[in-house]
Amino acid sequence: MSYAIPADEPGGAAPAALSLLVHGVLFALLVFSLHWQSKHPDPVVAELWTELPAFEPPAPEAQPKPEAKPQPEPKIEQKASKPDIALEREKKKKKEEPPLKFDTTQRIREQLAQETQALSRGREKQEAVKQFAPPAASVGDPRYIEKIRARIWSNIIPPSELKGNPEAIFDVVQLPTGEVLSAQLRKSSGNKDYDDAVERAIWKSSPLPKPDRPEQFQRELTLKFRPKE
Repeated sequence: MSYAIPADEPGGAAPAALSLLVHGVLFALLVFSLHWQSKHPDPVVAELWTELPAFEPPAPEAQPKPEAKPQPEPKIEQKASKPDIALEREKKKKKEEPPLKFDTTQRIREQLAQETQALSRGREKQEAVKQFAPPAASVGDPRYIEKIRARIWSNIIPPSELKGNPEAIFDVVQLPTGEVLSAQLRKSSGNKDYDDAVERAIWKSSPLPKPDRPEQFQRELTLKFRPKE
């Protein structure tokens, strides 16, 4: 004895709902595509003009005028004119020639140099004749002695730094012609520069003044000198 088992039949509600959903989606897509293709483009509006309107150009903007800058005046180079050859030589001569200056100091220096040379020559001569000089009379004419002293004193150039009134004494030996043979310092004034100045003056005064009469001549003289007499 056999029994037949009946097969399960599927339910009808779920498949039907799923089918309706699919069909609804397809229908919506179909409607959307039709609506998109059937949409008309927006109309274009254009204005027609019989005549062109008058066009007024914009007024130009007033631009400020640039300020004129003062231009510097051109420098005029002055060309140095060539000096005349003769004038140039004359200028060179003036530059080369030293100006004349009356300088008493220079004159005194030259005089001292000459006196120094005369002093050296006199000393040499003094050494040569010193031992041959005979003694002279101790007393002579005062006026004759004073004349010799005045000549020598006028040639004395005392030093500037000399102070007081010192006295220098010299023994002088001369020839009958008045030429000085020797001048020996007997007593110093205490100032060597003044002693040397007196000695230079003695040699510079050679030849010494002659006496009025030959018998008044003295070979050896003792002379005294002071800067202030």
